[in-house]
Amino acid sequence: MGFFSRLAQIIKSNLNDLINRAEDPEKMLDQVVTDMRGQLVEAKKQVAISIADEKKLQKQFGKEQAVAEQWQKKAMLAVSAGDDNLAKEALARFKEHAEIAGQYKQQWDKQLHAVNQLKAALKALNNKIEEANRKKAVLKARSRRAEAMKSIEETMSGLKDASAFETFDRLEKKIEQTEAEAEAQSELNQEMSGDILEQKFQALEQDAGADDALLALKRKMGVLPPEAAPAVEARVEEPVEEADSEMAELEEALAELKAREDA
Repeated sequence: MGFFSRLAQIIKSNLNDLINRAEDPEKMLDQVVTDMRGQLVEAKKQVAISIADEKKLQKQFGKEQAVAEQWQKKAMLAVSAGDDNLAKEALARFKEHAEIAGQYKQQWDKQLHAVNQLKAALKALNNKIEEANRKKAVLKARSRRAEAMKSIEETMSGLKDASAFETFDRLEKKIEQTEAEAEAQSELNQEMSGDILEQKFQALEQDAGADDALLALKRKMGVLPPEAAPAVEARVEEPVEEADSEMAELEEALAELKAREDA
């Protein structure tokens, strides 16, 4: 049972303490479970050997018991034949093998009890390993979450430092200065290329449009009189008689042209 005592120490070890001492908790957890599975394999071998010894003792007990029963039958046969001396010798052999069978029976009973205990311990060990394997997944998740929280806290601690905000302010001012210089350079380039004159005319047109919109609004509100309607040019219709005269003249010209063609 000393072998299983060592296994019990492995199972009962504080995994959290091992994680704290490990450089990589996840690898340490994997290694612990791997070691436990290796110990399980060795335990199975030991249990198999114990079972084999138990079976061997059972067979030896059965063999000696059978031999004792045979000598007992021989003693009974000698008694039936009236040979007491032969019967006594057969009984002596019966007693000898019966005692040996009794010794094997005691050893077999003890070995059978030990085997049953080993089987129960082996089953418990297997259950503990499965439990450790499940706990390993939970501990891995806890480890990763702890690392993430640690990283976040370190980042937050860095942001709390006043120098970090001073750096942001300094960068912001530098960017504003660069933007102002770029705008000044653009304005200068426009003045050099004459585009500033075009911009002035565009501004003037926009002002004129605003004035027209203001006048229209005032007329709509009645503040100013409505705009006078444009004069409509009177169209004088030609007299009907003049049109008939022109038509007759055209027909006369066509008739004259046809007469010339016929001639």
